[in-house]
Amino acid sequence: MPRKERSQQEQELVEKAFRYLPGGTLGNVSPPLEQAIILRGGRGSKVYDVSGNEYIDYLLGSGPMILGHAHPSVVAAVQEYLEHGSTFFATNEPSVLLAEEIVNAVPCADQVRFTTSGTDATFQCLRLARAFRRRDVILKFEGGYHGMHDYSLMSLAPKVLADFPKPTPGSAGIPQAIADTVLVAPFNDLKTTTDIIEKHRDALAGVIVEPFQRVLSPVPGFLQGLREITQRYQIPLIFDEVVTGFRFAYGGAQEYYGVMPDLAAYGKIMGGGFPLAAIAGREEFMRAYDPQLEGTDGYVPQVGTLSGNPLASVAALATLKELQKPGVYQRLFATGRQLREGLADLLRQAEVPAQVVGENPLFDVYFTDQEIIDYRSTLSSDGKILARFNRTLLEEGVFRGSQKFYVSLAHDEQDVKRTLDAFSRAVETIRTGLA
Repeated sequence: MPRKERSQQEQELVEKAFRYLPGGTLGNVSPPLEQAIILRGGRGSKVYDVSGNEYIDYLLGSGPMILGHAHPSVVAAVQEYLEHGSTFFATNEPSVLLAEEIVNAVPCADQVRFTTSGTDATFQCLRLARAFRRRDVILKFEGGYHGMHDYSLMSLAPKVLADFPKPTPGSAGIPQAIADTVLVAPFNDLKTTTDIIEKHRDALAGVIVEPFQRVLSPVPGFLQGLREITQRYQIPLIFDEVVTGFRFAYGGAQEYYGVMPDLAAYGKIMGGGFPLAAIAGREEFMRAYDPQLEGTDGYVPQVGTLSGNPLASVAALATLKELQKPGVYQRLFATGRQLREGLADLLRQAEVPAQVVGENPLFDVYFTDQEIIDYRSTLSSDGKILARFNRTLLEEGVFRGSQKFYVSLAHDEQDVKRTLDAFSRAVETIRTGLA
């Protein structure tokens, strides 16, 4: 459904956004001024802008809204609890019940500690690993995203490619001391990663990885080999499951790929659309948070005003209850398969050089004829073609970020049909431009 013209009200809000917010954005979706939209709300698989345009949503709040927007079960749970209060800065019933559910779901979890963002969860995992190993150096993977802390931003999206394992700061303002405690390896390259770990094993505090890096699936044996080499040298392995947790399976990437880490970070889906994240791991790591250790050199303090917030916890419990229903993941994967394979077929028929990569619930397209297996191979993609593709989709009423298609359980057959029609028009636009 093509977009209507921007209303005067939305135009005024866009102008205010660019006046009062740096770049007119909250720091996430960042279109140019002429394409900027202001969202008013969402329901199910759709979001709506202030001008009244409807969009099929594949951004899904950057992933949390796997049930769709304003899901009745989540709304009812939050409304019912709201009369009891909104936060306590104390242990509360919903957070205890949620911790129990996470431990039951997550293979590596003996205990859980809550926080409010994936950034904090991954940062805390690194701190636990350093406390456990009593070493400072962290190994991460080039192109891997673990939030907005300094360690994550090392070699996040480098334009100048350094020799491994040298890190490259991905932001101004990162101290040089951070670079001295981070090593970088190429995702899906087990040999190079193993060589780095073996050379630096005495300095390493831990290894952190997105088991599914951005939209890149692990090649067969990569995660298994990474688990084997870290176990051999007793180096903690951390899975960043902020994206994959409860998305690929109820037990996350650990269940889906059959590899169990020592620690894991969770967020997005787990919070049901509210600010909530968690560190989950084996008891020997998690006990560092026990207040009884305060005053010892093994104690790790961790405090957050809204950590374990009861409203977020009841939203999470309602979301996870829906995900436990029979056939849920089969339906999610089937919807994603239709979209992913449909896009790949359209590109192939139009003879547009492109790779559709990822898993059915979360995928993306790279406009290149090269195989996509790691960060450096993604650099072969044509960014101008991608921008044209995204612009056409938005004009056709399909909303997503600059990258990634998140699939939800709210997307139905009509959404799939409309999206494939939009894909077809976008691909034709590209094909005509290449002719």
